[in-house]
Amino acid sequence: MGRQLVPLTLDNLSDLPSACRRCVHWELDPVRGGRAERAGTAKGEKEAWVSSVLLEWGSCGRVVHVDGQPVGFVMYAPPAYVPRTTAFPTGPVSPDAVQLITAALLPAYRGQGLGRVMVQTVAKDVLRRRFKAIEAIADAGGTESRCLLPAEHLRAVGFKTVRHHVRYPRLRLELRSTLSWKEDVERALDQLLGAVQKDPVLRPL
Repeated sequence: MGRQLVPLTLDNLSDLPSACRRCVHWELDPVRGGRAERAGTAKGEKEAWVSSVLLEWGSCGRVVHVDGQPVGFVMYAPPAYVPRTTAFPTGPVSPDAVQLITAALLPAYRGQGLGRVMVQTVAKDVLRRRFKAIEAIADAGGTESRCLLPAEHLRAVGFKTVRHHVRYPRLRLELRSTLSWKEDVERALDQLLGAVQKDPVLRPL
């Protein structure tokens, strides 16, 4: 089985599920995001956001290909590019960290180590850009927006709470620790990337 993790660009943005290509939950503030959704311009706003981040910072994600087919993705960016974060009570993300925006993996490809590879690839990329950590605004209830990652699964793979909140805690993963992860966290990573997804549709959490 041939597998590749390729940088997210405008050329392969179409490899993301259609719902994700139209989602601007994190990319725009609540007012602009709502306006784009009502006007039907969210897809164009998403492309513009990816283009801007590519020009100013570089690739903001990875797409997982197995035998040439897209089976998962992860998106991340510095806090300056994720305006929605400031709308949460535990935002913004620390200036020395990159925000883990969202991630997903097709159910059929979980349990094969892809989750671990995805997170380690992000960690190495972020370290190369001289950031110290990955942070995420999480959902502690597990039933909020599919765009928020579940807090329990983030904790299971090594994230620690840096700002407590009953519903939206902010969690942090120190990057150097991820480079020495062992296979015993592989199952937890697969749960992180595929939590609460019981159907075969690829979608963000």
